[in-house]
Amino acid sequence: MENVTGAAIRRRRTELGLSQAQVAEASGVNTRQIRRYEAGEQQPLLSVGIAIARALRMNVLELVGDLPSHRVDLTGEWWMSWQTSNDGSDQVTAQTVQFMQQDDLIAIQTTSRGTVNDPGGTRVPLTLEEGGYHWRGELRLWDNRLLIGWYAANDGGVASKGSLYFGLHTHGEDARGIWTGTSHDGDLLSGWGALGKSEEQVVRLVNDLKSTRGIKALRTAATFEGEPDDQ
Repeated sequence: MENVTGAAIRRRRTELGLSQAQVAEASGVNTRQIRRYEAGEQQPLLSVGIAIARALRMNVLELVGDLPSHRVDLTGEWWMSWQTSNDGSDQVTAQTVQFMQQDDLIAIQTTSRGTVNDPGGTRVPLTLEEGGYHWRGELRLWDNRLLIGWYAANDGGVASKGSLYFGLHTHGEDARGIWTGTSHDGDLLSGWGALGKSEEQVVRLVNDLKSTRGIKALRTAATFEGEPDDQ
């Protein structure tokens, strides 16, 4: 009989770069048992399977091959680029992020503060003071086409937080969309955003959105109800 469960454990463990001992420790299972499951010598009880699935950040149904295989898996490191502003000046930043996907829910954590163009057009590292802050967030994958979610800064006293809406490429190669949230430049801002596999790619995608869809995606909303928006 095909060893579906063992193959699923081994495949996911390899994707995450974990050893059998690490999976065993995270799930409270003996390393010898993990080895047996992967070899197809034994099948885990339901309670054990749930613990292993949690340790591997996967749905327990994946252990028995009962989930559709066509779902896009975005787990891994990506680049994200943003149309934002610094002291009222429009700029396009880019930073690396880590995606950790379980079913249709994706946890996000930045892995760099990012880069921005200097006056000469060269990409240089962003500082916290220039808006290069770390943040975390979540996205939900809808119909393999849309990514909808939120972000919140987790870097010092930065209070930025907001929403994300992206349209995903057919094969999950990149995504384009918009963010809306609080910023040090105003109570509510929005701008273009992009997801891809390289810094050059995502910066180009955002600049393409600015040139084809309009640079005024970025705007400041009224601070208080009834206050005019002068942007």
